[in-house]
Amino acid sequence: MQEIIRLEDIGKRYVMGLEEIHAIKSISLKIYKNEYVALMGPSGSGKSTLMNIIGCLDTPSKGQYILNQTDVSRMDDNALAEIRNKEIGFVFQTFNLLPRATALENVALPLVYAGFSKEERNERAVEVLKSVGLEARMGHRPNELSGGQRQRVAVARALVNKPSIILADEPTGNLDTKTSYEIMALFEEIQEQGNTIILVTHEEDIARHAHRIVRLRDGLVESDAPNDQIVSVRQPQA
Repeated sequence: MQEIIRLEDIGKRYVMGLEEIHAIKSISLKIYKNEYVALMGPSGSGKSTLMNIIGCLDTPSKGQYILNQTDVSRMDDNALAEIRNKEIGFVFQTFNLLPRATALENVALPLVYAGFSKEERNERAVEVLKSVGLEARMGHRPNELSGGQRQRVAVARALVNKPSIILADEPTGNLDTKTSYEIMALFEEIQEQGNTIILVTHEEDIARHAHRIVRLRDGLVESDAPNDQIVSVRQPQA
């Protein structure tokens, strides 16, 4: 299997006044291409800090982070932003959509930073919106969409750059049960098409959709094991 992420003795500490906080003490982890991994842990376990490091939103205080054979541990903000835009698609709990932009404009946005022409941006945005079942909603703004539709727009935006990794932070946190299952079904489809998915959640029933569950506690890996109770919400093919 092709290794896509390698974390070696990653640590993160913050200094707040006279106090030093170790958000992550020491984490070593490998994630492979096309894996579907859930990162779990209670509040204060370090999972949000770890997600920020994996997503190149933050740098570790110690250790090494290899992403797709590139050492990103000590990169400056500009280099991290470039890697982030190329390698990682983000899906957030709060959708993070621009309120005045249409679904199509929201999805095309990452391609602006990647230097694509307007024609190329729109073509690719239409393609991914169709793939998440929103071809009839492309001209709608976020306030004209349901929560589930907004999250589908966010998923499409995450996919538009054809990233190596989809990083989803509590992606069903603001959705009802039925809509949550629809979004989890969408993640299954994406993973089946070859994407690597890392899901950050504190909900057991959401984590059980992943094929591997990494549990964190007090800034350390408490357990890392295949999920032998995978919940699938995809309809079996007739």
